[in-house]
Amino acid sequence: MKSVISLLSAAALGAAMLLSPGVAHAAAPNYVALGDSYAAGVGTRTYISSSGNCQRSTKAYAYLDAARIGANLTFVACSGAKVADVTANQLPSVTSSAGIVSVQVGGNDAGFSSVITECAKPSWLGDCSTAVANAQAIINNTLPGRLNTLYSSIKSRASAAKVVVVGYPRLFNGTDCNAGTFFSPDEMTKLNATADLLNSKVSAAASAAGFAFVNPTSAFIGHAVCGNPEWINGLSNPVTESYHPNVNGQAAYANLVEPAL
Repeated sequence: MKSVISLLSAAALGAAMLLSPGVAHAAAPNYVALGDSYAAGVGTRTYISSSGNCQRSTKAYAYLDAARIGANLTFVACSGAKVADVTANQLPSVTSSAGIVSVQVGGNDAGFSSVITECAKPSWLGDCSTAVANAQAIINNTLPGRLNTLYSSIKSRASAAKVVVVGYPRLFNGTDCNAGTFFSPDEMTKLNATADLLNSKVSAAASAAGFAFVNPTSAFIGHAVCGNPEWINGLSNPVTESYHPNVNGQAAYANLVEPAL
């Protein structure tokens, strides 16, 4: 008799399990990564072949963080991108299905590459002060409006998404150890101050939009060009790798960005 009851009980339990709803599994979030060379992963020396001149890397923070949080990544950041390029070429990837968006842009609007090139010259050949002043004028007077428009567009396209805006590190620790560059202590101070100014304007625009802002400044102190360990490349071959986060720098970025996603 006991065996019959046991069999009936087991059958009832099995039927209940079949009829009860299964355990719900949260769908993987859709993560769209926008931005410039810092967001793409330039400086890591390893690029996805299909990304062409955009030089997207599997070592970039967005790629690393997407794997960590189990997100479906749409990776459209591109080397050289300005705000207008993000708007024209990358923004269409942001749709209502996006759960997370990261965006890092603004450095190229201020002429990041040309300013560094000018300041790297010997003082008798370059005019770093003018280059920095021009960049700061753009950051103060032009960039905020561009960012406000971009952030508004992101919000309108993906109103429910968590949006994380990412800033830029200071490039220098006060030492220029690279042969072929001639940064003076004063020039390095001015360039670091420009990075701080850029972050302040990017942060203000992010705050106005209700977006999170990740500031890498503190984490990168001691790890800039000529740091130990160095997270930002100095003058490199090819030159496009110069003054961008290396693999360690992108890993550091990933650690900073992940909690905000």
